[in-house]
Amino acid sequence: MDTNITENLIRKIIHIDMDAFYASVEQMDFPELKGKAVVVGSANRGGVVAAASYEARVYGIHSAMPSVIALRKCPHLIFRNVRFDRYREISQQLMEIFKSYTDKVEPLSLDEAYLDVTYNKKNLKSAIKIALLIRQEVKDKIGLTASAGVSFNKFLAKTASDINKPDGLAVILPEEGIDFMKSLKIEKFHGIGKITAEKMHNMGIYTGSDLMQYSRKSLIQHFGKAGKRFHDIVTANDQREVKPNRIRKSIGVEQTYAEGLNDREEWIERLSEILDKLMLRIHKSQRKGKTITLKVKYQDFEQNSRSKTLAQYTDNARAIWEATMELLTEIEANDRAVRLLGITLSQLDVKTEVSDKQLTLAF
Repeated sequence: MDTNITENLIRKIIHIDMDAFYASVEQMDFPELKGKAVVVGSANRGGVVAAASYEARVYGIHSAMPSVIALRKCPHLIFRNVRFDRYREISQQLMEIFKSYTDKVEPLSLDEAYLDVTYNKKNLKSAIKIALLIRQEVKDKIGLTASAGVSFNKFLAKTASDINKPDGLAVILPEEGIDFMKSLKIEKFHGIGKITAEKMHNMGIYTGSDLMQYSRKSLIQHFGKAGKRFHDIVTANDQREVKPNRIRKSIGVEQTYAEGLNDREEWIERLSEILDKLMLRIHKSQRKGKTITLKVKYQDFEQNSRSKTLAQYTDNARAIWEATMELLTEIEANDRAVRLLGITLSQLDVKTEVSDKQLTLAF
């Protein structure tokens, strides 16, 4: 297998990820919460955790966890309501800091972004120095901590940003890329979920080194189009560019259930939980859409999907829920158990995509 990095595509990429962003904002705005187990989200039945402070994470609490489970793990947990307007305000301040270094900023959500600093406004040669300066500026001007990953492609930069969290910095140099990938556990690969990881385990793939034993063709045969991406990533040839205004076509949440759901009322309860997670993603993306799609997959793998297009763009939870319930009435009840439910918002309000081809030979 060819694991050589294509020299003419080496760039300087930084991934900035705020530390427990929503929860950290709450602790910053309300000092009495500092040092306490805090989560942002609804404590009601069916609610989910949007973000957890590091004090809460000690108890095994994490984002997207049902609130009832979080309370069982930590009975003295403090819940704070979501304040998206405040988070957007701080996110705008973050983006202004990022854009003072480069125009090539690709936001992934309110609290994280890729930056291509191959060519930058400060004329600095070191991406590591830029990452240090940005983290210090975020701390001084906003009062929050951020973690950063520096590398020569997006996948490695994002992976590196998780290594020394919170308030940390990690660097993966071009000459370190392949060795790093060899030791990386499959579960740490962004884009590989539980189901794909299980399939890989059944194939004897537990680390990047195991994955490297499979050719591009073989991976495509096993995983379809995703196989090509897996091959590119594990060989450190992720050539995706940082796109300042990338177009997102849809926002959705799907949940697979190990034990099939037989009761229609249980479907509705699970769809309510899915909607909570979907609304978090919608608000983080700051997008609206017109088309709502309900997806139902049965244990025999037969799939049913229904869609409804609204007259106006929306990011309103009630409007999306009402459309989902209307679509649910179009799906016939039967004796088959449901193994997957999903809600997707598509036909999003479109922003212009900007393409940029800047590359460099030197890291």
